Amino acid sequence: MYSQGTKRPSRIKSWIQELIVRADREICMEPDEFAHRRGWTVTRTGFGARRYRDPRFDQLKIGTRVPEEVS
Repeated sequence: MYSQGTKRPSRIKSWIQELIVRADREICMEPDEFAHRRGWTVTRTGFGARRYRDPRFDQLKIGTRVPEEVS
């Protein structure tokens, strides 16, 4: 005889996880679209949390120091 004792909690867990993913997408949809239109990278860091980065920051170079004149 087949027992469905563990199947139902698994389905409930999957359903809740899907709701969380959908809510996360819905909450962050506008800022994500804004970032993608500008060519930024978007990294999910948690529920409703994102890290947005403009790749142009990678092109910036640290200026070289000019040696001071010693008199």
